[in-house]
Amino acid sequence: MMDLGDLLSPLNGYASLPLSQGEEARTMRPGDGGGGACATIPTDCDNPITPSTSYERNEGNQARLCPLMDAPTKAQGYLPIDPSAAHRDTNNSGRCSKRVLRVVRGGGAGNSGNSAMMAGSLEQLQRSAEVVETVVIELTEEEEKIFQRLLDVVRHFDLGTTLRVAGGWVRDKILGEQPADIDIALDNNMTGLEFSVKYAKFLVEKKLTVKEKQQEKGKKQEGGTNVIRCNPDRSKHLETVKMSVLGGDIDFVNLRSETYVESTRIPTMKSGTAEQDAYRRDLTINSLFYNINDNCVEDFTRRGIDDLKKGLIVTPLDPKATFLDDPLRVLRAIRFATRFNFTLSDELKEAASDEKVKLELCSKISRERVGEEINHMMSGRRPVEAMSYICDLGLFYVAFAFPEKSNPPIFDNYDRCCVSHIEAAWNFAISVRNGVSHPLLAEQRKLYLYSALFFPLRKMFYLDEKSRKIEVTRYIVKESLKLPACLAKSVVDIHAASGKFAEFLLLFESNVASGTLKEELEDVYLELPTDTLNRVCAGVILAEIKDFWRVALAISILYYYPEAENALSQQDRSKEKYMEVEHFITDLGLNEVWNWKPLLKGETIMAVMQRSEGPEIGEWKKRVFRWQLAHPNGTVDDCIDWMKQSQSKRQKLEPSI
Repeated sequence: MMDLGDLLSPLNGYASLPLSQGEEARTMRPGDGGGGACATIPTDCDNPITPSTSYERNEGNQARLCPLMDAPTKAQGYLPIDPSAAHRDTNNSGRCSKRVLRVVRGGGAGNSGNSAMMAGSLEQLQRSAEVVETVVIELTEEEEKIFQRLLDVVRHFDLGTTLRVAGGWVRDKILGEQPADIDIALDNNMTGLEFSVKYAKFLVEKKLTVKEKQQEKGKKQEGGTNVIRCNPDRSKHLETVKMSVLGGDIDFVNLRSETYVESTRIPTMKSGTAEQDAYRRDLTINSLFYNINDNCVEDFTRRGIDDLKKGLIVTPLDPKATFLDDPLRVLRAIRFATRFNFTLSDELKEAASDEKVKLELCSKISRERVGEEINHMMSGRRPVEAMSYICDLGLFYVAFAFPEKSNPPIFDNYDRCCVSHIEAAWNFAISVRNGVSHPLLAEQRKLYLYSALFFPLRKMFYLDEKSRKIEVTRYIVKESLKLPACLAKSVVDIHAASGKFAEFLLLFESNVASGTLKEELEDVYLELPTDTLNRVCAGVILAEIKDFWRVALAISILYYYPEAENALSQQDRSKEKYMEVEHFITDLGLNEVWNWKPLLKGETIMAVMQRSEGPEIGEWKKRVFRWQLAHPNGTVDDCIDWMKQSQSKRQKLEPSI
């Protein structure tokens, strides 16, 4: 399935690259999960560099990443990467250098504290651990300078500390992406705060400090630190020190081990070895280390590299025990699987769908943390696959908790109905990608997907503690996921506007609906020419939904998809209808109608009507707006004349006034 980021907006910045499916000489371009025909590489949220590596094996069956010979071009049928993202990457990454790194499985290269970033001899390494392969990663010029500076500190004070870049940085580098963050894990019982003190002392002794007056405006103070205290509710289980090193913000934390008790997901932390730290992590692909001292990649679980190659999502330890310790890892596993187009292992899926794990997910994990993970999935590359996983694993009603009582009541297949609608919306977006005048932007894209997912719930309500009628969708977004109230309101508003657009679309099918529409837009004070009804109706809808009108229009197409299986049969007609309406609105210049300056101000309306501000004047403001839509060339005097005529009609209809 294609990535919606490619289709709705170049600003979302995703590029889709077809992959070979051959197993023996298989090419693995960055982001490939091995389970599909296409891999996607982010160029926005993950700040990657342009992919330049592929995976192959040599005659000795050693796996390595190597440069791609030919970069894909638009002429070859590939989707282009966003130029703005490419510009951003050039600024951030600078010059890159390739490094061939040994992969050490099952044991580290030791606490060598080497002064230079050079690998030890192969014979030395083989005596302490098993060297099975090599990988190539690209270090930016900034990263090389940062790592060398940190090694200089270790050498200067003879700290005996091994510096390791942990987790996601290593994973992303091997996949050919540029990580957003650098997290340094310290051993030898050294804390981040202790290392920051040594770093500050190093700057002074080497006369590398910059006086405050000489500090460049806007540039961070070298060696400046910020201590991030433990915050288990935000998955911060250990104190972290963020320090500015050569202009980059680097997180420092010491290696640790974890033990859990049954009643909470918050572990007891203590200092540990690199191997213990690797096994405590959520997934094997996140358990890799780049040993800066010895210039090698360490794979203590003995399968992190293999799982990256195979595109498998696996836990380092027993998946059920892992999920019972921290049930949030279930959602993280789904997020990473869909981010990289990887496959959940069978053992992991069985554990994730376990009833006890579901109960623990409900009881141990805050709704805010659940909402964050869901939001990451919906903002990610493959939200449809993410929601399908959640549905297939029986997690839909756990992730999207409903209010206790709703009207109409929840039925069993609401979860699959919701997933079918987000899939229909996704497929529809693909079908119109080449014909829209203005693609959806990032925030609109997320609203579009949330609105599609909860489309089957749009008519469901519940009564709150004050017996007020509240939309179930609003409850799920605001209370169940703890996402911003403005997001919940926008989704509800889009559902309402999409219903109006669905009625509006009927006008493009036939003129049968024009009579009903004319009655809704007119009253005894306002008569509209029949040929202006479409313009007035569209303008009224857009004035209510404002910037999200394209989202609402796209969602209205779902009214033509009552069941997912009907989507393909109606796709061409729906695409044509969407583009017809979208072009109609833009051609008439209505796409920012909510920003129009009113033809008559409130004071003028009150003077003509000889009334003070109140509900009646509010109704007249709406009539004036509709008159303005129907008479695009009308002047202020024309509008006042119409109002005076309406005033006369009003007096005849209400002689007692």
